[in-house]
Amino acid sequence: MRAFVILLLLLPCLFSCKMEDKTQREKPLIVATTSILADGVRNMVGDKAEVKALMPAGVDPHLYKASVRDLDLLQEGDIVIYHGLFLEGKMTEIFEKLAYSQNLINAAEDLPNEFLLRSGPEAHSVDPHIWFDVKLWSKALAHTAEELILWKPEWEEEIRENTGIYLEKLQALDMEIQMKVDQLKSTNQALITAHDAFAYFGKSYNIEVKGLQGLSTLSEPGLRDLTGLIQFIVDRNIHAVFAEQTISPKAIEAVVAGCANQNHQIVMAGPLYTDSLDAPGTPAGTYIGMVETNLLTIYKSLNP
Repeated sequence: MRAFVILLLLLPCLFSCKMEDKTQREKPLIVATTSILADGVRNMVGDKAEVKALMPAGVDPHLYKASVRDLDLLQEGDIVIYHGLFLEGKMTEIFEKLAYSQNLINAAEDLPNEFLLRSGPEAHSVDPHIWFDVKLWSKALAHTAEELILWKPEWEEEIRENTGIYLEKLQALDMEIQMKVDQLKSTNQALITAHDAFAYFGKSYNIEVKGLQGLSTLSEPGLRDLTGLIQFIVDRNIHAVFAEQTISPKAIEAVVAGCANQNHQIVMAGPLYTDSLDAPGTPAGTYIGMVETNLLTIYKSLNP
């Protein structure tokens, strides 16, 4: 915590000392905080800009702490795009300070409150995992596209064309998800994961979802949570639970062991990709690939 406070205090000095001549670049540099967001931005801007993800593939944004090198990248970018909704929880103050010297886009800023899920009345209690509802993620990207056009009006034609093509792909993905989930409904299955990242998925596609941990991976499940979830699995004859790519499987392994103690054998499937894409060039290395990979894993594991 002390190191993080020192970083905040040093921000003005770091930013003033790291001003490179951005006009010397071949292309503008866009910095997006997460790999999921960076992938969407790349699809919108095409070859107009270089897009870098601040957080590498496999990094949990709930736990991410910016290093001095990361702060340099934020300042070196011609514009910074962040997810918002407190997903980058430990960076909120950094964005507030960065706003005085940098172009910023909050991707989720324009989403209506009635579309957002909450665990409580506090601002940080908003569920940030909107990318698991493809329609909602499409709205966030459409807003980001409009903000990019305001930043670079000369790119408008290409951004609108690219965004339109990409949103059509997302619409087809949304339909594919609904078709697969509809096929699972008759089996009385539910989606059970390590932390509560799939609530938007459950709401949008009408499948019951339960997470052992809360919205943030910082939370820890209690004995009551564990016991209740095990009993739910046994009562419903659930076939599989799912580990996640950025989270230790220990908690979900305890669920599997607890079910075995009640003579209910269950598969630990996955891992599912939740808060980050997989490495570039892999099946889950793009947003569409990530969603399709998750969907296939869920469908095969829960379908008897």
